[in-house]
Amino acid sequence: MLRGAVAAVARRRGPGPGPGGGKAAARWCCGAARRREWVPPAGRDSGIVAYNSRSRSKEPLVLATEGAATWYSCGPTVYDRAHLGHACSYVRFDIIRRIMTRFFGIEVIMVMGITDIDDKIIKRANEMNISPVALARIYEEDFKQDMAALKVLPPTVYIRVTDNIPQIISFIKTIIASGQAYATSQGNVYFDVKSWGKRYGVLTTIYPDTQDEAADTDKRHGKDFALWKAAKPQEPSWASPWGKGRPGWHIECSTISSAVFGKQLDIHTGGIDLAFPHHENEIAQCEAYHQCEQWGNYFLHSGHLHVKGSQEKMSKSLKNYITIKDFLKKFSSDQFRMFCLRSRYSSAVEFSDESMDDAKHLLQAISSFIRDGNAYIKGQLVCDPVREDILWERLANTKVTVKAAFADDFDTSRAVAAIMDLIHHGNRQLKAVTKDAGFPRSSVVYGSIISYIEGFFNALGMSFGERQVALGGGDSAVLSNVIDELVRFRSKVRHYALALPEEAAEAVPVEGAAGAKGPKQEQKERRQQLMQERKPLLEACDSLRGDLAAFGIHIKDRAAVSTWEIVEGGQAEQQTEEKS
Repeated sequence: MLRGAVAAVARRRGPGPGPGGGKAAARWCCGAARRREWVPPAGRDSGIVAYNSRSRSKEPLVLATEGAATWYSCGPTVYDRAHLGHACSYVRFDIIRRIMTRFFGIEVIMVMGITDIDDKIIKRANEMNISPVALARIYEEDFKQDMAALKVLPPTVYIRVTDNIPQIISFIKTIIASGQAYATSQGNVYFDVKSWGKRYGVLTTIYPDTQDEAADTDKRHGKDFALWKAAKPQEPSWASPWGKGRPGWHIECSTISSAVFGKQLDIHTGGIDLAFPHHENEIAQCEAYHQCEQWGNYFLHSGHLHVKGSQEKMSKSLKNYITIKDFLKKFSSDQFRMFCLRSRYSSAVEFSDESMDDAKHLLQAISSFIRDGNAYIKGQLVCDPVREDILWERLANTKVTVKAAFADDFDTSRAVAAIMDLIHHGNRQLKAVTKDAGFPRSSVVYGSIISYIEGFFNALGMSFGERQVALGGGDSAVLSNVIDELVRFRSKVRHYALALPEEAAEAVPVEGAAGAKGPKQEQKERRQQLMQERKPLLEACDSLRGDLAAFGIHIKDRAAVSTWEIVEGGQAEQQTEEKS
């Protein structure tokens, strides 16, 4: 079914790759000498405006096929563990994908290329004394596990470079035939950037320099880039018309994307550091191969992740990185996703413990509101009458604001701010009172608000109000029931310790007794005696609450019942919340 769906999209994209003939080819050849401005594609308007690196401005996102978006994502070079900089880019684009699917009804067909042959892979494999293939498979699986832990949806298909060597060779042969690439006597093949003229520099203001001649290499010009690299001793290689060798870096993505989607592509994504030279070279290769005026209608780039106090991006080469696995030992995937939601995907973002604490506190505020709202609906939280008309209006306005924010270049920070404002107004009306005056509860409006908020975050890959998720593990439902019973038992003990028997309140002195005390005095002494006798019970209840808090289980005592929740961070988080 998947192959059929992908093939159907490819058919809608137009004829297959390869040189054209007649007037069409002549028009294309003339166009190669001039810079091509971005042209709005034909198709269906998605209702979204996105910043397009090709046009360097916000543009309506127009899709060739109504209700479906073709998307190519640059995948990892699998030679080591992925770090938080990678996570930031993939989570941000996962959020965008979820927005398109869940809020705009667009089916996303995503292809991700896996670079499993590369200089870094060969070097690392030699250091570890294993084959490059074995190394690549180890870290490919490691990457997929990291993405699953971060709740990043897998692409429609992963495609490895080494599974497409014949297609890459054919792709290169077509570019050579079109006059935009050349083979050298040493067995290398290069893209001739000078021949591409001012069409080179779509994403950056870089033009081929006629004086930029290559030195100490078999390139014709310094800006030319490799499509095929001649084999070196002890390195993996494949037979080709130019001798044994392996693909260059940029050609792999062009080939894989074209093999699936044809000569046109809706969306191409990656980190901003890939814009040049990787994406620039992809565009040149694909437009030369397909002989088309515009390949890749929308290029979306995510901003760098910086470590606090540094202007440099997080990267392995700078040795300033944190692996995803190490990060998840300290923080949760929901906390990192909230961290990503608080900024625009295209902006640089600073990572620090403080910024992660901010994300954690937002999650706690959301969880607290959902918890209190559910307690109110159940009758466990008694409040003054609620102005339902105000809350219904706030909810309606929030839905409009969120949709508008997402339609404006996927502005998650504005959408989250709208949700937090709704929570603020919902909290303002949950004014607890000690005595139930019998007012009717406004359960429907609070149920609607909670449902919308939970649906909002669930759609973006997060979970609220699900103790099984927080507890984790296959026995989480059983453990949740055990805690329920423990908290219920503690609540009964606590209520017994706080309550006075009726005889204590109605005690009267024995008639004629010597030194008889008045009723009020006797009631007071009886009350004090009972309080003293039951004090150890209350202390035990408080001790249990404190002990459970150390494990992240926070008990909240209400007027009628006690409720519990999972608070990440244990006692320290609880104390912070209580102080605030």
